[in-house]
Amino acid sequence: MSFGVTSRSLRGISVVVALLAIGASGCSDEGDANKHAVSSLATGDCYNLDGESTSSEEPAVHSVSCEEPHVGQVVDEFKIDDEKSFPGDDAVAVIADGRCPAAAEEFAPDPWALPEGVDVFYYHPSKTSWAAGDRAVSCAYTSTTGTFSGSLKSDPLDDDQLAYLKSSAAVYEALWSHQPEGEKAADDLPGFKKQAGAVAAALDTHLQTLRGIEQPETGKLREELEKAETEWKTAAAAGDADSFQTAYDAAFAGLDPSKSVAARKELKLASTVPADEAEGWAG
Repeated sequence: MSFGVTSRSLRGISVVVALLAIGASGCSDEGDANKHAVSSLATGDCYNLDGESTSSEEPAVHSVSCEEPHVGQVVDEFKIDDEKSFPGDDAVAVIADGRCPAAAEEFAPDPWALPEGVDVFYYHPSKTSWAAGDRAVSCAYTSTTGTFSGSLKSDPLDDDQLAYLKSSAAVYEALWSHQPEGEKAADDLPGFKKQAGAVAAALDTHLQTLRGIEQPETGKLREELEKAETEWKTAAAAGDADSFQTAYDAAFAGLDPSKSVAARKELKLASTVPADEAEGWAG
C-alpha cells in the first residue's frame, strides 16, 4: 500500500516529505493490541503512525481514542472493485483524488475549522499489495506538523452554513486551480484572463448564494464581493497587460479571506483565517 496527498491549498510535495518524517519517527507508545493495517480502520477512527513500518509494507498504525493526541483520522474508506489488474499508481491516484476530497469535505465541511497543518491524505494499493489482494483506499485527515486532539467530524450544519461554505470554496478553487503558466500578465495574458474569467463565474454563483442569506454581516460581505466581481470581469476583458494588472490587483485584494470573518461569525462558522490562507494576501 502507498500513500498520496490531495490538496486544494498552496501546499505541495513538502507535505509528503513531512508525512514520511512523521512515519519514520513513530508514535508507538500504544501496545501491539492496537496496532493495525491502515486499511482495517473505519471511518472516524483516529490513529498514530507506527515508526517501525517501512515503505515496502502496508503502513501500520496504532488506533487511539480521538481525545488522545494523534496524527490522523479516517474520513472514508472504500475498495476499488472495478479493476481486475493493477491499473497503475497514477490511475489509482486519480480514483482517490476523485473521492477523498469530497469525503473529507462532507466529514468536516469548514476548512477553517481544521487544525493548522492538517490536510487530506490517502492510502492506496501498491502494485505489490494489489497482487496480494489489497483493494482498499483509506482517505484521512493527517497532520504534517505534529499531533492534534479531538475528532474533526463536524456537527450538523444548517442550509445557510453549507451553502456559504460550498460557494465560497468554489471561488478559491477557481483562483488556485486556474494558475497561469507565466509569472506575469505580460508573459501570459490569455492565461491570466482565463483565470479571471473562472473566478468571476465562481463569484457570481457565490453572490447568488449570499443574496439568499438574510443576515447583516453577510450582506456587507456581499457588497464587498460585488465590487471584487466587477474587477475580475474587467480583468477578464482586459485588452493589454497593464489594464489587466490594474484590475487584477483590486480584484485579488477583494478576495482577502479576512473580509469574510464577520460574516462567518454571524453564520457561526470558524472565524480564524488559516495561516496558509492569510499568507496569500500578506504584505
